Amino acid sequence: MPQINIRVLKTTEDMLLVQQLEETIWGMDAIPIHQTLTAVKNGGIIIGAFDGEKLVGFSYGFPGFKNKETYLCSHMLGIHPDYQIQGIGKRLKDEQLLVAKDMGYNLIIWTFDPLESRNAYLNVTKLYGIVDTYIENCYGEMTGGINAGLPTDRLQVEWRITSERVQEKWMPKHIIYENLFQIEYPKEDLPVLVEPELFAPSGQGYEVPIPKQFQAMKTASPEIALNWRLQIRKVIQTLFSSGYALVSVRNTDEPVSYYQFVQKSMIPLQTKEK
Repeated sequence: MPQINIRVLKTTEDMLLVQQLEETIWGMDAIPIHQTLTAVKNGGIIIGAFDGEKLVGFSYGFPGFKNKETYLCSHMLGIHPDYQIQGIGKRLKDEQLLVAKDMGYNLIIWTFDPLESRNAYLNVTKLYGIVDTYIENCYGEMTGGINAGLPTDRLQVEWRITSERVQEKWMPKHIIYENLFQIEYPKEDLPVLVEPELFAPSGQGYEVPIPKQFQAMKTASPEIALNWRLQIRKVIQTLFSSGYALVSVRNTDEPVSYYQFVQKSMIPLQTKEK
């Protein structure tokens, strides 16, 4: 395994490397250098992961402001396809936390596809973010790259980096998670979600199945992929409107993982006193 070095990116030359990696990862036009360079000069943070002189991963964030709160909007996290599943994303986020905290940020937010369970596992199980916001068709219809062909729904992560949830790696204990959903395999061994006739959450916690290989599913059966998009949209929105938040992902040997939801009110999100 190569030795990966992590550092903050600031120069025009750095921004060019980020552009090139963006195009490799997502197959679409990259963010202009003048924008990324201006962002890092004005409260933004770009972190790079290097194998020697080669940029193999990056995170990009810029300042945001909403509801009288300043935060870092972590817009992109990308890893070169040859370097994925090596823990680089986690290292980039860990460095982002340290730099952001030193700059005075308490909150970092970003979005991810609700059906990308591997991303969810990093965001909530390993980084201790929480999710209670669902955005329908966030970017509109995208015709190129890995996002083509489906509504661009997104979940928004809140990473309260000075909270007990993050600082103490808080997870709910002694929770009974109800799983009211079934999985069937009618076609090409692809999982299909079977919803209960009535879903009115009021218990301690809930588990919701999510396919492990959503990109492969999109290629094999766009119809099944679209059904997952629309069904999970409804299920998660029901949970959020009932006061629940996504806090963990349980991986299995099945073709699905399980998102775990608890009442948001029980999660310690206030800034931890020193």
